[in-house]
Amino acid sequence: MTTAREVELVWHDLTPRLLEVVRVNHLGPRMVRITLGGEQLDGFSYAAPDDHVKVFFPEPGAGLPVMPTLGEEGLEPPPPGSPLPTFRDYTIRFLRPEARELDIDFVLHGHGPGGSWAAAARPGDKVGILGPRGSTMVPFTFDWYLLGADETALPALAAWLEQLPAGARIQAYAEVADADDEQKLAGEVRWLHRSRGESLEKAVTALELPPGDGYIWIAGEATGLKPIRRHVRALGHPRDRAEIDGYWKRGTVNLDHHDDDE
Repeated sequence: MTTAREVELVWHDLTPRLLEVVRVNHLGPRMVRITLGGEQLDGFSYAAPDDHVKVFFPEPGAGLPVMPTLGEEGLEPPPPGSPLPTFRDYTIRFLRPEARELDIDFVLHGHGPGGSWAAAARPGDKVGILGPRGSTMVPFTFDWYLLGADETALPALAAWLEQLPAGARIQAYAEVADADDEQKLAGEVRWLHRSRGESLEKAVTALELPPGDGYIWIAGEATGLKPIRRHVRALGHPRDRAEIDGYWKRGTVNLDHHDDDE
């Protein structure tokens, strides 16, 4: 019998939600976990490790964010003269529906609306969220999994390691600035420190893929992922069994990048 290993995309209804900061927990010198809560989390969908939402931030000095307007085709531009929403994409870390709580981890990179807001966030602050728009449902029946992430994708990597079944063959890499940014994760991870000249690019492009039918998920800075994508294709790995996704791009102001192709 052939094991079904089809990757499926499941769509969700889009509902804007206004949530309140419940807790702030610093995970290290450059990452903070913000717990959001509120009745508007009822019906929230979370299905896959890399599910993400758009987080809408208030402008400096404002108490509430400018929330999105939805039409038949999704987000609609605001009327002329109206303030523009300020938002970025962030991966869901934990959802506790019974407690109406959602955790999102923010990298404190010293710039950008998300990191700046998270660095000063306090209980009672308000943000908006929208999504997830869809979930990429990867079967947990592959022979092996190759996973990789930088800081921006650590929440998704952590969820992958928690959700994959016991006994799954996993090779996981995490690129961070130095040892201070390491986190305790559910599985075995090879930590790569940029302070030592290590990177996802160097680690993955030196690999030969294991035998059998595998799935690859790698996310992080878009420019550094291009050589990884080329390497994986050169090895003949099927394109529909690899998700190599740029979560941000060095040198750009907009960190809402998500580039998964050349």
